[in-house]
Amino acid sequence: MQPTGSPPPGGGASLTDRLDRLPFTRRHGRLVVGSGVGWALDAMDVGLIAFVIAALRVQWELSPTQMSWIASVGFLGMALGASVGGLLADRVGRRQVFALTLLVYGLATGAAALATSVAALMALRFVVGLGLGAELPVASTLVSEFAPARIRGRVVVVLEAFWAIGWMLAALIGYLVVPSGDDGWRWALVIGAAPAAYAIVVRRGLPESVRFLVARGRTAEAERVVRSFEEAAGVPAPRATVTPASPRAAGPPEGTSHRTAGGPSALWTPGLRRRTAGAWGVWFFVNFSYYGAFTWLPSLLVADGYTLVQSFGYTLVITLAQLPGYAAAAVLVERWGRRPTLASFLVGSAVAAVLLGTAGTPAGVVAAGMLLSFFNLGAWGALYAVTPEIYPTALRATGAGWAAGFGRVASIAAPLSVPPLLVLGGTATVFGVFAVAFVLAAGCALALPELRGRVLDA
Repeated sequence: MQPTGSPPPGGGASLTDRLDRLPFTRRHGRLVVGSGVGWALDAMDVGLIAFVIAALRVQWELSPTQMSWIASVGFLGMALGASVGGLLADRVGRRQVFALTLLVYGLATGAAALATSVAALMALRFVVGLGLGAELPVASTLVSEFAPARIRGRVVVVLEAFWAIGWMLAALIGYLVVPSGDDGWRWALVIGAAPAAYAIVVRRGLPESVRFLVARGRTAEAERVVRSFEEAAGVPAPRATVTPASPRAAGPPEGTSHRTAGGPSALWTPGLRRRTAGAWGVWFFVNFSYYGAFTWLPSLLVADGYTLVQSFGYTLVITLAQLPGYAAAAVLVERWGRRPTLASFLVGSAVAAVLLGTAGTPAGVVAAGMLLSFFNLGAWGALYAVTPEIYPTALRATGAGWAAGFGRVASIAAPLSVPPLLVLGGTATVFGVFAVAFVLAAGCALALPELRGRVLDA
């Protein structure tokens, strides 16, 4: 059925208008789940390395510096992958790049299971990072461009919630598989190769973005995609010839053109520079705190005297709090708005980081860790909701990719910063620095526009 109050299709309505007027259908649901499974596999791979590093610390007698570099080299690949992946997605299509990224990091993860040296493992983790970094901004852009405007933020947060599922899978594999023997970490990485097979499903089962197809002049193909969504909603075929562009969609910000992508430099034109600076700042500080905390958490617990199994078990429990965080953010981004939800959850993350750094008992560690999971992952959901929608179609994947890529620079620095911070002041200092970064991220969030309920720029 059509939403109450929506005008009937046809009458010259554009393809994007027709898509925006539809209710959320099973077709939308399949898109979110299909993209979300890839997202969860991404999270599983990122999460697994934290458990693999903790195991190799003992088995290969790794130094803190070696542990840091194994984690950071993957983020180096993610920084490059996010930037290049966004550019490619704005040129060859969202779906194509999404499938390619799954194939790349799935195969590289499987190959990493055969590594016999730190150098080999680092080289393969760099390749893994290329795929991982490109996938996330492309997937969020694809889903954002299909979601009805009135619930777009909520739909993207639901997509991001698949990250929690993947991280919980990583924690479960870390708890059950990694400690099972000397080759446990290898079998964990073999499981992490699943995205290579799932790439086939993505390539065959997910539609290409209507907005991308229209921008590329592939109107007939875009019409077929829109009709498939209309049929799922029970909407009859339009009575008049449609126009490809949306006459009621908000135009691109002043000083930009949606007809040519213009490359990364277009992100800094007068109409976009404030939002680009705000987005890059949030992405940088959130990446620094999140990956610094969660990549090192199992190893920090072991260093504080907990056994490997206890450390993995506590991390698994802490991870469970991610899902309620996403659920709360999914509701609030459409009630409060993107900006207040993002800023509030970042402040909550800062408080939780301080509590985790000063916790002195297992119960305190778990409770503070769960608070950090709740607020931090809720903030991630809001961030992924707001980032694609602040750019016009021709720059949407590029903008999301470069924001993510800049954030990955902090991901590289974060694991490397932990050893010297531990020497400087212990765990309390480590998490105190992360708390400051969360506060700075909240400040940067205030520079982002509030676009709740707005139609995406053409």
